[in-house]
Amino acid sequence: MKLNILKITLSLILFLVLSNQLVAQEGVVTIDQDSDITKLLEYKKDVKTVDLYKIQLDFGSRSEAETLKRKFSNTFAQWPAEMVYETPNYKVWVGNFSTRLEADIALLEIKKKFSKAMVFEPKKED
Repeated sequence: MKLNILKITLSLILFLVLSNQLVAQEGVVTIDQDSDITKLLEYKKDVKTVDLYKIQLDFGSRSEAETLKRKFSNTFAQWPAEMVYETPNYKVWVGNFSTRLEADIALLEIKKKFSKAMVFEPKKED
């Protein structure tokens, strides 16, 4: 009786080991994609998915904001400036800084000419 149980157990173990070997599969996957997809992914990463810091110069009426933006662009050409409308004011925002440290360094230079400037992190658009 013990011999039969031993034979059955060994047969079962041998069957399981061999069936595991037979089921295992190997394959190679190659991905062929357009190079523009990589460029688009990099662009998307730069646009809205990363934390950005900006510097707000000041806010006020449209004409005040346009004058401020023009004055800033003439003084500091290295950072882009944009005018943003948030009810009821027009605001002038500067730069796209990837770290708070980078924004703070720029702020030190900008504050020499624009004393009301401050660093902030704009809300992400969904």
